[in-house]
Amino acid sequence: MEFTCKVSKRLDAAMSEALELPRNQVEKLIKNVGVYVDGVLTHKCSLKLEESQVVRYEFVQADESKSAYDVTFDVPILYEDEDLLIINKPPFLTVHGAPSVKEATLVDWLKKRGISLSTISGEERHGIVHRIDKETSGALVIAKTNEAHVALASQLEDKSMGRYYLALIDVPLKENVVVDLPIGRNLNHRLKMAIQKEGRSAKSAFCKLALSHDGKKELISAKLFTGRTHQIRVHLGALSRHILYDSLYGFKSHHDKISRIMLHAYILYLKHPRSGEMLHIRAPLWDDFDTYLTHHFNKETIHETITSDRIIDGFSAHDKWVHKNT
Repeated sequence: MEFTCKVSKRLDAAMSEALELPRNQVEKLIKNVGVYVDGVLTHKCSLKLEESQVVRYEFVQADESKSAYDVTFDVPILYEDEDLLIINKPPFLTVHGAPSVKEATLVDWLKKRGISLSTISGEERHGIVHRIDKETSGALVIAKTNEAHVALASQLEDKSMGRYYLALIDVPLKENVVVDLPIGRNLNHRLKMAIQKEGRSAKSAFCKLALSHDGKKELISAKLFTGRTHQIRVHLGALSRHILYDSLYGFKSHHDKISRIMLHAYILYLKHPRSGEMLHIRAPLWDDFDTYLTHHFNKETIHETITSDRIIDGFSAHDKWVHKNT
C-alpha cells in the first residue's frame, strides 16, 4: 500500500493524515515495521518528506518464535476469522511480556497456537490492540493482520469500539452516575493512578444492576468513554466505592474469600475491520465471578439481569444521569 506526499511535512504527520490514524499508532508502524520512502526503507518518524515523494508501507508476519516459558493453559475463543480473534481472557493471565513478567502470557499462547499476528505494537505485543489487567477477565480482541490492527486502533480513537464491564462493589451506588474526572499517575504510589487536575480527560458511566442479599454489596455495569489505565477503579474511588478485592485502591474487607478483583469485560462492541459489520460479543462470566453472584445475590433472577440487551439498554439515557465532574 502506498500514498504520495502532497505537501512537505514529517513522515509521521504525513502518514497520520493519509491513513487517518492517531500519530502514536503511525509511530509504532514506522519504528516497528518500517516504511519505504521512494524505495528506501526508514524507521525515522521525523524524516522530512518533500512534495511528490512516495511512501509505501509493507505489512509483515509476526515472529512466532517459542516462548521462554511453557504454555500450559488454554483460552476460550469467542469469535475468529482471518482478520481478528476475540477471546475470553481468564483472570491471572498477563496479556503480554515485560521485564517483570516471569510466566507465559496471552501473546505466548497466541504464538503457540500458530496464529498470524499483527506487528504494529512491537515485538512483545504482537496483535494486541487493547489490554486488560492481569486479574481482570473478559473480552479482548487480537488483530491478526496489520491492516486489521490499524482499523481497530482507529476505532479505539473514535470510540466506535469499546466494552461494557461488570463489577462487584463494596458499597451500593446512590444512583446511576457519570464520572468525568481527569486521571494521571499517582504522585505518591508508582503502581496507582489518581484523579489529577492536570491529568488526561477520562469519562465513565456506572449503572446499578442488583443488590446482594444483605444489601451491602452491589453488581454494577460500567461503560468507558475513554481508555485510561485503571479508569474504572479510579473513578469508583472518586465515589468512595471499590471493586471487591481491589486492595490497591482501598478495598478493606477480610471476610470475603475472594482471590482477584471482581471486574469482568462482559461485552465487546466493534466494527469488523473488513466488512464494517457491527459486532457485539459477550464473554461469559468465569466460575469465580458467577459463583459469587449465585451465592450472594438472587440466583433466580441475577442472570436475567445481565443479558446483553439489558446491559446495553441500561446506558441509553446516561446523558440524563447525575454527573460528577468536580
